[in-house]
Amino acid sequence: MNILFLSRWFPYPASNGSKLRIYNLLRGLAQDHTITLISFADQPDIDVNAPELQKICKEVKTVPWKPFNPDSRQAGLGFFSTTPRFVVDTFSPEMKQAIQQTLSTGDYDLVIASQFDMAVYSEYFKCLPAIFEEIEVGVIYGRYEQANTMWRRLRNGLTWTKHRRYLASQLKNFQAGTVVSQQEKLIISNKVYEGQLLEVIPNCVDVASYEAIKETAQPNKLIFTGAFTYYPNYEAMTWFVDNVYPLVQAKIPDISLTITGNHNNLPLPAGKNITLTGFVDDVRPLIAQSWISIVPLHVGGGTRLKILEAMALKTPVIATSKGAEGLDAEHNKHLFIVDSPEDFADSIVKLHHNTQLRQDLVSNAYKLIQEKYDWTATIPKYLNLIEQVTLTNNH
Repeated sequence: MNILFLSRWFPYPASNGSKLRIYNLLRGLAQDHTITLISFADQPDIDVNAPELQKICKEVKTVPWKPFNPDSRQAGLGFFSTTPRFVVDTFSPEMKQAIQQTLSTGDYDLVIASQFDMAVYSEYFKCLPAIFEEIEVGVIYGRYEQANTMWRRLRNGLTWTKHRRYLASQLKNFQAGTVVSQQEKLIISNKVYEGQLLEVIPNCVDVASYEAIKETAQPNKLIFTGAFTYYPNYEAMTWFVDNVYPLVQAKIPDISLTITGNHNNLPLPAGKNITLTGFVDDVRPLIAQSWISIVPLHVGGGTRLKILEAMALKTPVIATSKGAEGLDAEHNKHLFIVDSPEDFADSIVKLHHNTQLRQDLVSNAYKLIQEKYDWTATIPKYLNLIEQVTLTNNH
């Protein structure tokens, strides 16, 4: 069948978790279907003719992405709208036109809108069966749920209420949705809209694509992979550098920390031996060179591709409970799951000195992703969902 895939992120090169998921989904869907891709161009040097995309897409179109500006006039008007402010500010007439023009000149059987930023255009393709790909509410709901002052609870509660109501209205234009974890599914079903067919399609990796990365891990090197444009990543590293890193340095003075991704000009607490790489085309060699991958997230939704990538590269992982949420992984078997600064620091020191323990975690984690988090095993589930949605609509 002919599928129109709408993407917030231009999927190649797959330089962040969202792009990695989208790229692997497109590869899997293209095995059985014809794909037309319309994507926002989130980088200035987008190559729509990239051979990797030409192999899997019949046609690739891009529209310029307009980042959210909270100080803009449109964002200000959003305070008085039932539509979330960032939707009001970032809505693209060019994207609307691209969708309408593409649908008017082609015969499409299904639309897949990836993430919330593309679902907001559902009014313009509701004549076709559609899947809302990767619904995520964990960050906004988490901030409301974890608010520790009355002012924050009121402010975050208003944000959550507006987002929840708007999302519920959009979901009515879709025949199905996907989420990456059971936790996300429960929040959406219980708090947002219970009349939606939701399928858990976990984040996965193409395990075979990591086998060619051959690097030697350096015992004193920690790594965190994640752009600060996703604010929970920034909050995670602020907490780690401020509360955990000094405890580790007291026991391992030559320890170093590498942080990859766009750092958005956001400041971190002072710390020694910290390298901010900025954007990296391919983070896999840096992960493979590291002794430990850390994921100290405290807010967020979905599952962490940064964890799966580290496991595929045989780099052990230490994460908080929120960081490891959604993964079918066990503490002390596949990774360490710790929440206090002291426990996090102790786990780093333990893995730094205990080579056998490190090897056991690596071995168990690699088996886990081979069995449960490889796209080759997950794509059939997505293809079944597509068939279910189109058959139901035809009847």
